[in-house]
Amino acid sequence: MLVPWLVDDCAVGYLDQRRMRRIADFDRVFAVGADAVRLQPSLDTPATRTQALDGVVRTLAAEGELSKWRDERYAVAVRLSAPTLFEIERAAARFFGIATYAAHVNGTTMRDGAVRMWIARRSPDKSIDPGLLDNLIGGGIAAGASIAGTLVKEAWEEAGIPARLSVAAVPAGLVRILRQQPDGIQRETIHVQDLSLPDDFEPRNQDGEVTEFRCASIDEIARWLGNTSGDDLVTADAGLVIVDWLLRNGRIGASHTAYDALERLRYAGAGPA
Repeated sequence: MLVPWLVDDCAVGYLDQRRMRRIADFDRVFAVGADAVRLQPSLDTPATRTQALDGVVRTLAAEGELSKWRDERYAVAVRLSAPTLFEIERAAARFFGIATYAAHVNGTTMRDGAVRMWIARRSPDKSIDPGLLDNLIGGGIAAGASIAGTLVKEAWEEAGIPARLSVAAVPAGLVRILRQQPDGIQRETIHVQDLSLPDDFEPRNQDGEVTEFRCASIDEIARWLGNTSGDDLVTADAGLVIVDWLLRNGRIGASHTAYDALERLRYAGAGPA
């Protein structure tokens, strides 16, 4: 059973029973009840909450409870454009089941008269989904950053796409993912964008977080999405973003052998974030 974490009577996160018991030890920061976790009343401003939580998060990180430390904060709010309730280290987002936001891009091009999609392979050193296939561009929206700014930054770092090209990305809606993972609860809203790249463009990673790029056909991508084992596995996030693109653009019709499986994937993975 998941327990909500309430701030100003709004659920900003969800914790499982083990994690709830662990944070009960931080009784100067948290008031843990049977049906909810709250901050102590004295922590009533974004600044005091952020400072208090920083100490908790650093202790949890030292205990190995969090994913890889990013030294990057997420702004926690009721929604992306709402006032910030506090900021917290990105590595702690799943531990506390915090709603996060990301920008992902379907990068496509034309090869031999057919639409193809650029797919990236994550570095084996990534703390989350190491070695898996991913969207060409994707990244979390940090505190103080915008969707557009995140897209331009990640486009250059991950694929060497200059701003003059990445700013042409077209918003294509939202994909929401909600799932329980070993490191906590992933509750993410992904801002999806489509980017058509020149047919002679070749992505080049700049930050060491991508080891391979593939310019894949629609049939190849559909096959990878159906994989449950082997080397060519797609991350859950990227899988939903790609499935959305395939169905939205009519690339996988109802008669295609993969259609039913992809429809199930899209709706099984999505949930309120």
